[in-house]
Amino acid sequence: MKTLDKYFSRQLIGIFVMLLLILTGLAWMVQIMSMMKFLMNYGIELTNFLGLTAMMVPFILSIIIPFVTFIAILFVYNKMIGDNEVIVMASTGASPARIARPALVLAGVLTLAHFVLNVWIVPATQARFYDTQWNLRYGLAHLKLQEAAFTEMSHGLVVYVDKVSGHDLNHVMLSDTRNNKSQITIFAENGKLVTTMRGLSIVMTNGSLQATGNGDVIGTFDAFDMDLSVTEKSGDSAFKARRMSTTGLFKSLGQDLTPKQHKTVLSELCNRIFGPVMNMILALLAVTILLRSSLLRRRASFAPAGAVLAMSVVMASFMSLSSMLTTGLDLILVGAGLVILFGIIGLILIKK
Repeated sequence: MKTLDKYFSRQLIGIFVMLLLILTGLAWMVQIMSMMKFLMNYGIELTNFLGLTAMMVPFILSIIIPFVTFIAILFVYNKMIGDNEVIVMASTGASPARIARPALVLAGVLTLAHFVLNVWIVPATQARFYDTQWNLRYGLAHLKLQEAAFTEMSHGLVVYVDKVSGHDLNHVMLSDTRNNKSQITIFAENGKLVTTMRGLSIVMTNGSLQATGNGDVIGTFDAFDMDLSVTEKSGDSAFKARRMSTTGLFKSLGQDLTPKQHKTVLSELCNRIFGPVMNMILALLAVTILLRSSLLRRRASFAPAGAVLAMSVVMASFMSLSSMLTTGLDLILVGAGLVILFGIIGLILIKK
């Protein structure tokens, strides 16, 4: 039996690795295409851009690992059933649970790896991803102001600079038409880019200002601080639970969160803690349906379709429940439901 276990394991691992690389590569390419605006609009170097998108790979893996596990097991066991290898093993006295052991061992190892990925690696890389994204988009070190050219900082905000030397600017012209009721045009001899709690600002000296709106204003100034307001909007849209550590998520439940943020935290905790368990459940579901159906020769051909349908129902139910959590008790009930489901499928597998 050890030889058969090695035979099963080699095929399972080979298919799993191949599928994981293909699907991860495709998802990464989609991510690269969706973020092409960073290359086009912000003048980011290619190496920095690829490094930014690579930070999404752990998150991509955390999503697709259960599906890849299911597909690999489904493919290998269905092929062996079709080649009558499983039937030969069963005729020697091997039970369905014994035949399923290589798949369940693989799923168990992946569950542990997935748990580490979800609880520690993904939050760390997501925090770094959002910080790096902010720095690439708004950070002074990466801000590309072209000399002797008009640069649109954001919609309605245009800056002209005659000469750029680090963060220092010479002969600045700024046009701010973001507010239709109050449009501002500023000319200054010198300027300096600075970061503040509000985001990116430009401090200009020795200049003149012209504002139009309810009342026209024309004047000069020695120093003028202009908030460029190119940071991301604050509020719920800026609350990203994915970038928070798992410990931080638990602590945040006792803080003053909005109902929407509270649900977001509970949903994220559910996915981090119970998402890896789906590797075991889907693996057990696949081998149970395939091996039990293989004993009924005429129905065996429908087993893969039945397994895919069952997987779809289980995953859709889990994702729906995780997004509907409102209290900590709901989180516990989801965990209890997964344990019960695992037990029921396991009993069907070992039943004589």
